[in-house]
Amino acid sequence: MTTVSSAVTGSATRWGPLWGARPADWALSEDRQLPTYDAALERTGLEPGWRVLDIGCGAGAFLQLVAERGGQPHGIDASDALVAFVGERLPGAALRVGEMEDLPWDDDAFDLVTGFNSFFFANDMVAALREAGRVAKPAAPVVIQVWGAHERCDLEAMKEIARPFLPPRPPDAPPDPDLSRSGVLKALATQAGLTPESEFDATWAFEYPDAETLGRALVAVAGLAILAGPERERELRNAIVDGLAPFRAEDGTYRLSNEYHYLITRA
Repeated sequence: MTTVSSAVTGSATRWGPLWGARPADWALSEDRQLPTYDAALERTGLEPGWRVLDIGCGAGAFLQLVAERGGQPHGIDASDALVAFVGERLPGAALRVGEMEDLPWDDDAFDLVTGFNSFFFANDMVAALREAGRVAKPAAPVVIQVWGAHERCDLEAMKEIARPFLPPRPPDAPPDPDLSRSGVLKALATQAGLTPESEFDATWAFEYPDAETLGRALVAVAGLAILAGPERERELRNAIVDGLAPFRAEDGTYRLSNEYHYLITRA
């Protein structure tokens, strides 16, 4: 089941068309992140029958894991194309298109709420976290995952490669906060009314079988191909393949190791 939220403000208008431009190509990366989802589920005690909401559900890899373990998968994403993609992969999931800052569910609706590298795309991250807590049952776990330390994320190299192909950053834009720094995520969660319980890091690698798959997968991230434009997409793809050559093995495969930072909170 797929429905559309009535919310008209927030981050969805900006990010939905970009992340949803190439769902199958984005899934080439997302499907390789299952161990990072396992790391969270090991600490939340997911039980069969639990109603689980994934905020920013993307291509649905986490929701598939929930369904395999007997949970009831629910998801919301800014992209109608991604939600449609998940609906085809997981027909039993209850899916919505809408805003993480204005979730279209009643209070106390879920046994577990998660956001994997999604909450920081909100225009107001505290508002998004507050909404996650609102729809979670009292004392239910709310999982917040962000990137780990920059120096332990091989995909940081992508920023330098992609920057020349993107619109310039506004000169007065404040720097992005480093959410992996000690205390930063806890402070935001506390401000949103959540109770921090445990914090940890996990490391896992994206592995791609060849340069063609690498390029196709990574130009789909955050709509990079759309932002670069059709006249520069091939140039961007070649720049990615060339720039990530240090991560290529002798057999032609690519392995990019990244650290993920988690905060388990309670509503």
